[in-house]
Amino acid sequence: MARVCSSILFFILSHIFILLIAQVTSQPEFLNNFCENDRGNYTRNSTYEANLNHLLSTLPSQDGNDYGFYNLSYGNSSDKVYTIALCRGDAKPDACRSCLNDSTLLLPQRCRDQKEAVGWYDNCMLRYSNRSMFGIVETSQIFYMWSVQNVTDADGFYEKLRTLINQLKNQAAAGDSLRKFATGNDTTPEFKTIYALVQCTPDLSKEQCNNCLDSVFGYIPQCCGGKKGGRVIGPSCNVRYEDYLFYDSTANPPPTSPPTVSPPPPTSTNTTPTQGNESNTSRTVIIVAVSTSALFLVVLIISVCVFFGIKMAKKKEETRPLYEPVEEIESAESLQYNFDTIKVATDNFSEANKLGQGGFGSVYRGRLSDGEEIAVKRLSRGSGQGDLEFKNEVLLVAKLQHRNLVRLLGFCLEGNERLLVYEFVPNASLDHFIFDPSKRAHLNWERRYKIIGGVSRGLLYLHEDSRLRIIHRDLKASNILLDEEMNPKISDFGMARLFLVDQTQGNTSRIVGTYGYMAPEYVMHGQFSVKSDIFSFGVLLLEIVSGQKNNCFRHGEHVEDLLSYAWRNWREGTALNVADPLMRQISSGSEITRCIHIALLCVQVNVADRPTMNTVVLMLNSNSLSLPVPSEPAFFMHSRIASDMSLASDLNSRSDHSKSESGNQASVNEASITEFYPR
Repeated sequence: MARVCSSILFFILSHIFILLIAQVTSQPEFLNNFCENDRGNYTRNSTYEANLNHLLSTLPSQDGNDYGFYNLSYGNSSDKVYTIALCRGDAKPDACRSCLNDSTLLLPQRCRDQKEAVGWYDNCMLRYSNRSMFGIVETSQIFYMWSVQNVTDADGFYEKLRTLINQLKNQAAAGDSLRKFATGNDTTPEFKTIYALVQCTPDLSKEQCNNCLDSVFGYIPQCCGGKKGGRVIGPSCNVRYEDYLFYDSTANPPPTSPPTVSPPPPTSTNTTPTQGNESNTSRTVIIVAVSTSALFLVVLIISVCVFFGIKMAKKKEETRPLYEPVEEIESAESLQYNFDTIKVATDNFSEANKLGQGGFGSVYRGRLSDGEEIAVKRLSRGSGQGDLEFKNEVLLVAKLQHRNLVRLLGFCLEGNERLLVYEFVPNASLDHFIFDPSKRAHLNWERRYKIIGGVSRGLLYLHEDSRLRIIHRDLKASNILLDEEMNPKISDFGMARLFLVDQTQGNTSRIVGTYGYMAPEYVMHGQFSVKSDIFSFGVLLLEIVSGQKNNCFRHGEHVEDLLSYAWRNWREGTALNVADPLMRQISSGSEITRCIHIALLCVQVNVADRPTMNTVVLMLNSNSLSLPVPSEPAFFMHSRIASDMSLASDLNSRSDHSKSESGNQASVNEASITEFYPR
């Protein structure tokens, strides 16, 4: 105990200085940001980069604009940089400048070397590009946010909201060249007050502002229908509503005569932000607060160590946790393998050792000199990260340890080669068993139920118990590996951190995954959440029970999708018809029926109706727990399936012809995508 306490105290004291630095130098995260790849990249130390840095450094210190709209440019011809910045209409000048200061520091980091980018905080938005954006309505870079709470009377609530937004839209559009912003409230049929805010960038005309607000409000039924709060945000305009007062109702109206705001002259290259004194004061307060907190923490740990030392020495309780205990990994270098070592282990990546190929690269079996078997994923050249970033991401994924996750052992970097080294799982993936008529016979109900339970616990760890909240976004049978005892291990749960994909925490403009497993809100609108994984788990659960693929379920001479078939039989009281014929006569029929019931709860259309993974695990482990009645599942695929190719062709056709208004593009690509959220 004394050794543990000493280690903890040393760790705290040695990291106080790092903590202080982190407190005073970090910027808060954006609500969202987009990096526009189509506009190209600039090179380091180029004239374009110098112009961009100059423009961003002078932006927060612009004088004469207390109404939060900036339209500036700097440079000449192809190296000219344009920027538009907009603060929320109710933001005070100091809050506006502080928000823009954070934006100018963070956005170039998030969109490194890219000529066009946009980022949003609660109080402001910042855009820059190599093209003029003034007076142009932009509705492709849209994202949504919504409350998790539902209203009672959704139709009545929406009608009141629509009326209120229309009133505010007209007020905002009638604004002048400084501010197009309006707030207001109304009473809902439930006698609750609803508050709303609308805003356009002031460079838009009255008609443009009206059209932009109509466009973004059109997303409300899709993203936020029946919710107590929601917002749709774009570069040119935004709409927000809540059931509480979220804006400053005392904000001053704009003046009758706008002040003149000019771009900075080329010679003023050393402009200093005007809020420097305030920042220094804030940092002093932070340093004092952190120092006091650290001292208190040291004293507290000493007290706890003394109090519990004797008790812990007397009794040590052994428990087996859901996640495997591992030593803390200190650096990415400790995980790095030599390329020649991997080359020898895989017999120069021979075809004989090739286990398969997916969207992110090929996988090879290998054997190290000490006899340890490994699986090596040779990544495709799609990663846009530098070596240091790649190492940091590998380090993060390697720290995620659970007995139902495939363990990442390390990596290798050699020129353009990027390799990931995993533990070798001998029984391949679940799809090799569950969809093979002969091998499926070896999966009795006990083994299938064990697999279902293991996958659910692994997914629960990713969603709630790991260092980060992780959305897998491609949970399917081929991504469930089976060890020598047929224990399931989820694979490819960290791949998105190793590849730069144009996605955000709540919305993505590139739909990547496996059709049939993807939730309808993700396929249609690019919206994803932990409930997207729940949907995929429900489909996987039905596949394990039935032994057939979700998109070509056969019963007799008829073919239909598995979700439709399961729903129809559950409604008719013949749910066991869904089960694999090999298991229909066994004594655990009630357990199979319960699993089908849980699966139908997971694949419901309404995202809010789907259970969390914690609830799913509880349902699977407790037969006494009563289950709610599911609603109709999401038939987003088709009710009568002709072929997989017709579906892929249709989706590709829609993707090739045009982008949707939200910027979403569908692409058929069986690559695993995972999203990480900080806890």
